Amino acid sequence: MKSFEYFDPKTVSQAIRLLQKYQGSAKILAGGTDLFLRMRHGVLSPEVVVDIKGIKALTRLQYSSQKGLRIGAAVTHAEVQAHSAVQRYYGALVAAAGWVGSRQTRHRGTVIGNLCNASPAADTAPALLAYRATVHIVGPDGEREVALDDFFSGPGRTVLGPAEMVTAVVLPPPTGTCGWGFLRRTRTAIDIALVSSCAVISADHGTCSEVGISLGAVAATPLRAVQAERVLRGQQPTADLVETAAKTAATECRPISDVRCSADYRKSMVDVLTRRCVQSALTMLRML
Repeated sequence: MKSFEYFDPKTVSQAIRLLQKYQGSAKILAGGTDLFLRMRHGVLSPEVVVDIKGIKALTRLQYSSQKGLRIGAAVTHAEVQAHSAVQRYYGALVAAAGWVGSRQTRHRGTVIGNLCNASPAADTAPALLAYRATVHIVGPDGEREVALDDFFSGPGRTVLGPAEMVTAVVLPPPTGTCGWGFLRRTRTAIDIALVSSCAVISADHGTCSEVGISLGAVAATPLRAVQAERVLRGQQPTADLVETAAKTAATECRPISDVRCSADYRKSMVDVLTRRCVQSALTMLRML
């Protein structure tokens, strides 16, 4: 591994100044589970590493009924899994975080690091998309918010500028009673996903008032199946509608064939997993 200069700022503003000073040659360290692996293999060779774990504002995991859930940039997957409010209101995120790597990885790696890697197969991305998460970004020009739908720009790429960093991801508070389903398929227990699907549905007097359906590992970025969502939104669910939503989701994905599986397999599994996720959500709501 190539040697590098190490900084551990104590405030977000200090971190931004470092990113601005070493623009293009600095990388942020939060959990490091991906960064150090890439550095060891020579994929990345940053001259500067900016460690943000010591910034207290980024270690906060907070929930309120008015503002929803705020996950700081240094919050780990294990912390999200164990948080009582996340378990109560954001079950799909708990399930997704539980699939990330090994136990050691979950206790070290961060949710926002998982997002900033921008892998199409990122485990937490489908759940966060289904819950309509917003990414909070800070840079030299101030702060901005970006819907997670717009955060990914391609495999390994995001809308972050060279001197910007994500400080938090925010999930809105749940609206009414909510059901969810999250499923993924892999070759081994800790392998990256071949395909994943998530459904989050809120109910209002027997109809699907809010619907979030999202997919992973089946396009250049994690994505929301917005047409499949429209099939169910505002409707009283039936088995036929669930089937239509699942098949619609399969038409929205854009999978590739690679060494792990074929595009046809991925597309077929989107149909299967989405149907099961929607059924799970509706069963929780006692609507099926």
